[in-house]
Amino acid sequence: MGAVLPADRGGDHRRRTNRWTRDRLLVLLGLPGAVALLMFQYVPLLGNVIAFQDYQPYLGVGESEWTGLENFSFLWEADPEFLTALYNTLVLTLIQTVLVFPIPLVLALLLSSLAGERLKRVLQSVLYLPHFLSWVIVVSLFQQMLGNAGMLNTFLVQNGLPIVEIIGVPELFKALLTSQVIWKDAGWGTIIFLAAISRIDQEQYEAAAVDGANSWKRLWHITLPALKGLFILLLILRLGQSLSVGFEQIILQQGPVGIPASEVLDTYVYNNGILGGDWGLSAAVGLVKGIVGVLLVIGANKLAHVFGERGVYEK
Repeated sequence: MGAVLPADRGGDHRRRTNRWTRDRLLVLLGLPGAVALLMFQYVPLLGNVIAFQDYQPYLGVGESEWTGLENFSFLWEADPEFLTALYNTLVLTLIQTVLVFPIPLVLALLLSSLAGERLKRVLQSVLYLPHFLSWVIVVSLFQQMLGNAGMLNTFLVQNGLPIVEIIGVPELFKALLTSQVIWKDAGWGTIIFLAAISRIDQEQYEAAAVDGANSWKRLWHITLPALKGLFILLLILRLGQSLSVGFEQIILQQGPVGIPASEVLDTYVYNNGILGGDWGLSAAVGLVKGIVGVLLVIGANKLAHVFGERGVYEK
């Protein structure tokens, strides 16, 4: 046995050397991205320590007073502002998970059913374009179209009809946010589903057609089962970001509708931390939100294992 171990170790060393020689270019290419991820995603996590302090920027972390769990009092005290932000966040999360998340799958199925490749490419380009626009531009476009002096109301006035108030109406704010998200990002989300559909063996469709299956049966028994794993994976990843419902989009439109209708956890952190100077409370809210996101991902991944799917990671 003693003579075998050195040989095994030598073989492992040669395999590692060969692997490094083969993949070193890929490692070097990925190194800048890994360093950027470490510096801008993981190192800033150390800043969560201010959630346990009465943090003062001019004193810094070292000299700010430690307060323990005092900043987490919003968890056991009924702070009306926090409860409003939590309620709006949960409602928007539910709407965007139920209504917005499946739309890319539906669009991908519709695009894949088109016979003309030229028409398909044109429609894909049209659907992808809004994703590359900033939220400032998207919000401005919606204001120009649906505002009190926008295209819609100008047309109504010119035809002797009453105007329709949409922008700035608190009761319609969540519907407005949802429509903006759909218009901006639904087309971009179809890319992954279209790629998955293109990998499905076409012989399965041909065999099903020979057996008499119509297009709906082929969709139900071939396409959707092939996309089930991908759909569950994306849903799990979406749950990890479920409490982040669009800070920039909301903060740009918060003024006209007011805080009660538009405050979410992200804007609550901004208004109380950056503007209000309560850095510790804002860090505590952000830390709790991050922990809840991690727990949702772990729980959804466990549930995926129960149903026989791999999820984000294996057991």
